[in-house]
Parts: sequence; structure tokens; C-alpha cells
Amino acid sequence: MISCSTSSNNNSLFIIDFTLTEGKRHDAGMLRMSGLMDALQQFSHSPAGQPLCIYGDPAYPLRIHLQAPYKAAHLTQDQEAFNSSMSDVRSAVEWVFGDILSYFAFLDFKKNLKIGLSPIGTMYSVCGLLRNAITCFYGSTTSDYFDLQPPTIQEYFQI
Repeated sequence: MISCSTSSNNNSLFIIDFTLTEGKRHDAGMLRMSGLMDALQQFSHSPAGQPLCIYGDPAYPLRIHLQAPYKAAHLTQDQEAFNSSMSDVRSAVEWVFGDILSYFAFLDFKKNLKIGLSPIGTMYSVCGLLRNAITCFYGSTTSDYFDLQPPTIQEYFQI
């Protein structure tokens, strides 16, 4: 499971959960396998006790801590505005995946990377970690978009 976050707690860095499973899996199945929903239920609350949520695409189930776009034939103006603004944010969050492939192009060589024969998940995780280090030094399009200052390299690696 690889997830991405833009909360001020991690300053728009790519978050890697090292419980990677290689192979083809549906997003909802990966979510279930990750244990993320249990962690959100346990730890994702404001200081006042209000539930906090993350936003996903329509493949994910709606939950208190996991929201998705409104789906209906006729949406209200507010629902359409919500969908539009969240779509823009979701697209910005996904820029980091393109950054990783841009910096580490060998990850995109589908003919050379074979599930079960190459440690694809490990290689992607290491490249995500290195991309975060680059962000610590130089920022990123995503951190600029959300007007967040990345942590120092010492803060990121907790040195």
C-alpha cells in the first residue's frame, strides 16, 4: 500500500507504508489489506474530538474518515463545487507519483520490471524515500501548490 498525504504534519511529503504487496489489486482491496481505516478510526481526530478525514477517488467506500466525490445525476451547486475543488487537490497530490517516475525513470520500464522477479515494491519505496529527501532540499510542485514548507532533511530522517 502506498499512500500520499498533504497534511501540515508531514509537509506534503510522499508517505510510504512498508506493507507493500506486489501484484494487481483493486484499490478497495489494497485499502482493506492496509489497515488504514482502523488506524484512521483510532488516531484521526482533532484536538476537540471531531473526526478528521482523507479524500479518495470513487473506488473507495464512503466512511467517516474517508470521503469521496458526490455521485448523482443531479448534484447541487455546492456538491459540484466540492467535487471540483477536491478534484483539483487530488490531482495536485498525485503529481508526486509523476515526480518519482521522472526522477527514477527505470521504474517505468515495464518490460524490464517483472512482478515476482524484480523487487518492484521495494524499489518504488526507496525511490519515494529519496524523492522525499529531494523535496526536503528543494521543495516540490506539490508543496508549492499547498504553500507548505517541507521539513529539513534532519527533521525528515529524525536525525
